[in-house]
Amino acid sequence: MTRPRILVVGAGFAGVECVRRLERRLAPNEAELTLVTPFSYQLYLPLLPQVASGVLTPQSVALSLRRSERYRTRIIPGGAIGVDLRSKVCVIRTINGETVNEPYDYIVLAPGSVTRTFDIPGLTDHAFGMKSLAEAAYLRDHVISQLDLADAGHDPAERASRLQFVVVGGGYAGTETAACLQRLTHAAVKRYPRLDPGLIKWHLIDIAPRLMPELGEALGRSAQEILTRRGIEISLGVSIAKAGPDEVTFTDGRVVPTRTLIWTAGVVASPLIATLGADTVRGRLAVTADMSLPGYDGVFALGDAAAVPDEATGDGAVCPPTAQHALRQGRHVADNVIATLRGLPLRPYVHRDLGLVVDLGGTDAVSKPLGLELHGLPAQAVARGYHWSALRTNVAKTRVMTNWLLNAVAGDDFVRTGFQAHKPGNLRDFDFTGVYLTPEQVRAHVAEAGRAAR
Repeated sequence: MTRPRILVVGAGFAGVECVRRLERRLAPNEAELTLVTPFSYQLYLPLLPQVASGVLTPQSVALSLRRSERYRTRIIPGGAIGVDLRSKVCVIRTINGETVNEPYDYIVLAPGSVTRTFDIPGLTDHAFGMKSLAEAAYLRDHVISQLDLADAGHDPAERASRLQFVVVGGGYAGTETAACLQRLTHAAVKRYPRLDPGLIKWHLIDIAPRLMPELGEALGRSAQEILTRRGIEISLGVSIAKAGPDEVTFTDGRVVPTRTLIWTAGVVASPLIATLGADTVRGRLAVTADMSLPGYDGVFALGDAAAVPDEATGDGAVCPPTAQHALRQGRHVADNVIATLRGLPLRPYVHRDLGLVVDLGGTDAVSKPLGLELHGLPAQAVARGYHWSALRTNVAKTRVMTNWLLNAVAGDDFVRTGFQAHKPGNLRDFDFTGVYLTPEQVRAHVAEAGRAAR
């Protein structure tokens, strides 16, 4: 008999946890496992700000999916650009540009999210993102190059624009990015005798009334005070009106000369979800508490791309798009896929939030484990301890711990690689949202392939 085909889309926290659990709990003859991902590694996204600031190397947060010979999952190097739920076919664009159809019996949709943007003039042309390893590496090069160019330049206006940096988004990603990169420039400027450290200015802005509201008012205020003491100017209730190559206009009318606009104002579900033609909740796929898609057999969705009911909270809430939930949802949905294969009942996903951690670099952090509010070194120990324990492999744990210790002792060399020096690296260049098909295009492509096969 032909083995059932289980297709997992996405190699983030949710997708990788699902695949690894399926490998452990299914016998080789029970199912054929396939994973679709553009990159054969799992990215530990919460540590990207430390990659951008040089505390960690890129390799230390990219956990290889091919390192162990024990794994039997077939990896398709590409991205899913459409799914025909009726025909049970996933349309994939491989990394060489070829479009192929991958049939399945069971599909687990964990394509994650993309940076949320708005119709702001110049935003995608001039802003940098912080959602991928390439963006973090590029941003580090870019920030250091601004110091180099300001040091070499003679025009005061140009120097001022190169030494001002704007981060939009007062959530975890934006706050940690501003905190880590401000520490980078503060340390690096000491190596530039011709530059006045007072010219370096960091701006953190957000349309919300306070930073990281999920942390609560007290911890959010504590984080704001830490950043303000470092010289970061925080503006709340403010966003971007327009962006240009050398200046940014805020919605309160201020014009800030800058060559560095970092956009971290939230995420939205992967555009793949829109190709399904299924019901959504604020762009995320509407699924049941057991993470199955109503009306379709063998379809499961989880992570950032799915509106999974938060049974622990109740009141119609959905699980927030955090790594904490994605990891546990990955394991849980694997168990439900196995239950479906074996004719057993599915179980609803229930997980009570364990808390939040925010690493502000150095000895600064705020954390809220199990509702306990922490500041300073204790919070930093909890934050780094949580991230370190969440890394999936011992190799990754060793690399990250070594990087932390080396950076604490020896500091940074402020080296930029230069491999992207002559290429743009803004949101438009790293965000490949234009490759996805419409539901009609997906059905037409699958039908045409079926006719060609006959």
